[in-house]
Amino acid sequence: MIYLIVFIVVFLCFDPAPAGQQNDTKLPEVVVTGEKIMTPTKQTGETVYTGTELTTKGLELSGERGKTNIYEAISILPGVVFESPDSNNLATEQTNIRVRGIRGYLGAMTVEGIPNYGGNPMGPRAYIYDLENFESISLYKGAVPGDLGVGVGNRGGAIELRPLWADEKFGLKLSQSVGSFEYKRTFLRLDSGTIGSVQTRLSLSYSFTEQDKWKGPGDIGPRNNFNFTFVQPVGETIEIKLWANFNEIKHYKYRSLSYKEIKDLDNFYRLDFNKSFTGTPADDYFYYKYNWERHKNRDFYGFINVKVSDSIKLIFKPYISKEDAKIKDGLESIQGKPGVQERIRDIERKGLISEIAFEPGNIKASLGYHYESADMNIYTENYWINNEANLTYRGYGVLTTTETNYINSPYLKIAGTIEKINWQMGIKYFKFKDSESKGYVTEYPGGIPTLVRAPDLDRKSRIYDIWLPTAGLSYSFDDSVEVYISYGKNFIRPYAYMPLLSLYNRLRPNFQAAGITLNDLFEGYNIERSYNVDFGVRISKDIIEITPTLFLSKHKNLLTTVSDPRVLDSGKSVNYQQNIGKAKGYGLELPVNVFLSNGLTFYLNPTYNHLTYDGDITYQGQTFSTDGKQVVDVPRWSATSGLIIKYEDFEIIPQLRYIGKRYGNVEHKEKVASYQVFDLKLSYIKEKIGTLKTLKASIELDNIFDKKYVSVINAMDDAVSGTTYYVGAPFTVKGSISFTF
Repeated sequence: MIYLIVFIVVFLCFDPAPAGQQNDTKLPEVVVTGEKIMTPTKQTGETVYTGTELTTKGLELSGERGKTNIYEAISILPGVVFESPDSNNLATEQTNIRVRGIRGYLGAMTVEGIPNYGGNPMGPRAYIYDLENFESISLYKGAVPGDLGVGVGNRGGAIELRPLWADEKFGLKLSQSVGSFEYKRTFLRLDSGTIGSVQTRLSLSYSFTEQDKWKGPGDIGPRNNFNFTFVQPVGETIEIKLWANFNEIKHYKYRSLSYKEIKDLDNFYRLDFNKSFTGTPADDYFYYKYNWERHKNRDFYGFINVKVSDSIKLIFKPYISKEDAKIKDGLESIQGKPGVQERIRDIERKGLISEIAFEPGNIKASLGYHYESADMNIYTENYWINNEANLTYRGYGVLTTTETNYINSPYLKIAGTIEKINWQMGIKYFKFKDSESKGYVTEYPGGIPTLVRAPDLDRKSRIYDIWLPTAGLSYSFDDSVEVYISYGKNFIRPYAYMPLLSLYNRLRPNFQAAGITLNDLFEGYNIERSYNVDFGVRISKDIIEITPTLFLSKHKNLLTTVSDPRVLDSGKSVNYQQNIGKAKGYGLELPVNVFLSNGLTFYLNPTYNHLTYDGDITYQGQTFSTDGKQVVDVPRWSATSGLIIKYEDFEIIPQLRYIGKRYGNVEHKEKVASYQVFDLKLSYIKEKIGTLKTLKASIELDNIFDKKYVSVINAMDDAVSGTTYYVGAPFTVKGSISFTF
């Protein structure tokens, strides 16, 4: 807590007045204005604010670490805990985010309503964008508007990215960043401005980013990102917008630690993968070149708005998204020997969101339909490690052929206002058709890996569906005080297919002897669902903005480990996951912004989150007393706080992040201590220098006190054992300079 004390002292002692200027003991009544960091937000056609929008200024607070990862940008918001082992968040899938305690990959991410997600792991790809190409980001944590394409679900909330569309004026932005661990990033964006009488507008951006890992061998990157926007009005009634994004990154992984190792960070803090190949397979699965990732994502979205009349508008959002990924993991045992497993993802999604928005009288209404088809080819291949620094191919680990999956999701929203009362309600129907699949196993006639059909690995086609109501009500006492209540039912469709496939494949003879097929295990899969209620007050008065929000939640059908005595694994009942778990929670978010003067803003975003298991958990035939205990990896207390200090052309932003104690297993035997990290950003901003619109030079100091702490807890919510951990990055320095013409 010493860092928090230092932070408060700086805040209390700072005098933003220029030297020589006296502070009056009694000030006249003034109206202080400052740049807003976050504001309440709602979707078009709604009347009750149910989300929080991070403004352009709010996005800037994430600095270099937020430029390549959306989760870092929103981590300033209350109720959001984001962790990464990397100093700049370039490590793609070794991160972890929770929104009100729910894992973020169980949530939705959209670009103006069009969903972004993939499989294995399920959920959004937060690392495929450049933050500079967005104007703002909105987060819905309770009730989620129906017109946001949820993709696989929204139990972990919904993020809406709002693009920085091609500007009406010509513009050029160039920035260069460098930093610790050979970090370097170049960003370029060009806006054409309005072209001729047709009023076409274009923008194109490119970024290149790479760095060394801060510990161990290997680098992160190169990362290449291209973004394109196109805006074309057609007369006065039609507007066509196109948005395209390409991202590719290659990087080596960070090595996880055990609980025993994180209890001795003085010795294990910099433990990582081996730099050299030793020739001993039992050691060489830790060779860094056997722990590697490559991701390529391509997205093309369209937005067509047609104004039929003053009260009727048609909206069409066609899209196509492709993902190719290859991930290598060194494993202690593959078919009884040390080896390397390669995961391959080949995903293509196509969809269309169609909507009609109309205003009959004083009512606002939206009727829409979301359709999507998805082909997800996901499989693994196995290799043995040899003494001669090469690999022996051992065939497919998990291979099932699948057909196309489909989403069909109509929705309806209506909203209105009666004097000082705002109301809204909506209903959404989500239907997911999961295709059938055929299973194969690898056999070795004559020692040669050969694919053979395995009917017991077949899986039948299934339909999962759910109705998702939302409702909201608010009352405005005046322009500065509003109270509200909102309700939303959220969900996530079945996920975590690969663990079940891998388990069955590993113990196939045991399951066959018990007469259990893979399809029998999948019969226990269902839709996870949650019920969420928010009670809040929004106060914006004089120099202060405060929005206390009490939230309640109840979660059902959670994916939870069960023990099956019919099949033995190493002499004990086999464990696998089924959708039978329950949890419940409540908490309080208390975001505060204080505009002390035109040059001084203070913000504080604390959260109290009580999310507990609703029942005991059975594992390997043993029942653990978990009822009422805090869910794994969920801190009771978390907070971000900082100051924005401006003096002439200079800006200073000290910031503190606090994460309370957490647990790495359901019995709470693996306790992870709380921590606080202090960062500092220093900037010089000069506007209108000849043809130069803005010059900005900045220095960022992250983890100033070089705190050693555990960042990512890698565990399922029902983890009894086997949890792994990643530590946070040490003290890091970064500098950047940008020019805007």
